[in-house]
Amino acid sequence: MSSLQECVTQYKQLLAEGSLQKAYKGILEYLLALRTVFEKQYPEWTVPGGLYTGYMDMSYFSVIPPALKDRKLKIAVVFIHEACRFEVWLAGVNKGVQAEYWQRIKENGWTKYKTVSTLEGADAIIEHILVEDPNFDDLEGLTQKIRIGVKHFTWDVEEFIIRNF
Repeated sequence: MSSLQECVTQYKQLLAEGSLQKAYKGILEYLLALRTVFEKQYPEWTVPGGLYTGYMDMSYFSVIPPALKDRKLKIAVVFIHEACRFEVWLAGVNKGVQAEYWQRIKENGWTKYKTVSTLEGADAIIEHILVEDPNFDDLEGLTQKIRIGVKHFTWDVEEFIIRNF
């Protein structure tokens, strides 16, 4: 295991190359633009706050469709930095809501999407991979894949929750 000093030395070397900053900035700018797409495409959805940039582990923004708002649930569009992929999550607005729905979904046996195995350290109730290997040279195509994937995930979640809870 590397010491913090060794990691900082490697970090400085990567920063000196310049690609790390360019990639990180580009990913965050894309997420902000994607958030705007959702705001415009789905005016009935609430798109709260800004972008959570994270610690280079994940970055995300949330959307709240009307059917989930009263249940204190939200959809998160997430970029996982280490895996370099996009995911969509069902999450609660707080840990209590998250625990309640995680338990209810597990008890109901819904398996269309993967519930997190434990809530300890988890930010989601359900996680689903949208784009495994995103092509950042085709932002329009990438946006379409994500938008359609989020919409289908949201429909499925809404239908299940409305029908069962």
